[in-house]
Amino acid sequence: MTGWMHHTPRRVVIPVFVIAAVLLLVSASAHVADLLSHGLHPYDWAPGWLNLYWSSLALFDTLAAVLLIRGARRGIDLACAIVTTDLAANWYAVYVIQHSSLAAQPGLQRLTVFAALVLGTAPLIRRHLTS
Repeated sequence: MTGWMHHTPRRVVIPVFVIAAVLLLVSASAHVADLLSHGLHPYDWAPGWLNLYWSSLALFDTLAAVLLIRGARRGIDLACAIVTTDLAANWYAVYVIQHSSLAAQPGLQRLTVFAALVLGTAPLIRRHLTS
């Protein structure tokens, strides 16, 4: 690990993982709302596997947020896995299924920024969390 990562102050780290946890809980609540309103297949235009993946995020987003709030490294690891796979799924949905673009999809824009935040700060945060 490089020196600047090793010496990242807690006053910088704590707000970053709190923001990530809050945004994961916001995402989880959106997925829960979709589940309650439309069941396991809330998006008619998307294939079943994609609907099931997005529905599973109601559980996984919540779990990652709780682990982050508890200060567990598994929380940031799970958050990285979630944003990576969710970003890939959403890019696939936008470009392959909907034949749209990043410029036309504000939700994808927000997810891309959130993924950059999580993936870019994970090495800084991880060392301050417990195993």
